Amino acid sequence: MRHGKKVNHLGRTDSHRKAMLANMATSLIKAKRITTTLAKAKALRTYVEPLITKSKNDTTHSRRTVFSYLQDKEVITILFREIAEKVANRPGGYTRIIKLNNRQGDNAEMALIELVDYNTVYGKDVEVKEEKKTTRRGRSKATAAPKAAEAKDEVAEEVAPAEEASATEEPKGE
Repeated sequence: MRHGKKVNHLGRTDSHRKAMLANMATSLIKAKRITTTLAKAKALRTYVEPLITKSKNDTTHSRRTVFSYLQDKEVITILFREIAEKVANRPGGYTRIIKLNNRQGDNAEMALIELVDYNTVYGKDVEVKEEKKTTRRGRSKATAAPKAAEAKDEVAEEVAPAEEASATEEPKGE
């Protein structure tokens, strides 16, 4: 039984697991999304989210604390400048795990883990693509609309001469 065991050891020693999670967190921060196994993605989420929360407070102490986990100055700079700025008003949940198909060789459950604020598919700035609309007859409404407008113009031209004739008759009748 696994009562009270909060850490998934992933079949590795403590030092190997810490090094692997640090490397995966570095890759996630640099690339904004990585593909890995589902178990590693879940372990990485619990590893990297507290680091992102720590990066919201840009102090020397928090930088040194995060550096003790990641050991990469370039990644620390990216984390504290770009990522912390984007997640400043988010109260948690900085990563998203999307399940993928199982891996071909060993049938392992695969997942995509990504930083939520860097996904353009789910973002607010996605442009809505307008579909071409067609009538029941199959022609597009874009071509049907000018034809209808032309028909209205023809009817208006026929009505206009009649109105002009009545307008010219009124002064003669006075």
